[in-house]
Amino acid sequence: MDKNRLLKYKVGMNLTGTGNLSKIFACQAFSNNNFPITPEQFSVLAVLYENNNLYQRQISALTLKDRPNISRIVCILEEMGCVTKTPDVSGRKVFKIAITQKGIDLYKHVLPEILRVWLETVEGVEEGNLDIFYNVLSMIRENLISKVNIQI
Repeated sequence: MDKNRLLKYKVGMNLTGTGNLSKIFACQAFSNNNFPITPEQFSVLAVLYENNNLYQRQISALTLKDRPNISRIVCILEEMGCVTKTPDVSGRKVFKIAITQKGIDLYKHVLPEILRVWLETVEGVEEGNLDIFYNVLSMIRENLISKVNIQI
């Protein structure tokens, strides 16, 4: 791809800007609904709801959040009674994280609002274009994952 096209599309700036707008939109929706968690915390509940009993590093990989951030989120969710930490049988300082019934109930309570936010986010985008967008975004994500050195 030539420089002029790269300058025209500003891929990194557009990805970052759109991601920031999406995050702000979700935060506002959570705030307007007085949800006791943040969108970031919801993302951790979501991966635990879909794949219960994960190590923190697995949650980190699935959410693309660094380990310290995941540790902080897990501690908050544990204090709220939404997750439990069980020491690994290896005896090391490794914990399996499981979602509790309270966490499941909270996930199910927040999910309709998240779906509404996502629906509004793609409003006016035809389904075929959304499929193309997702495929392209997945390719960009894979390119970046192979080039970025983050500890997850």
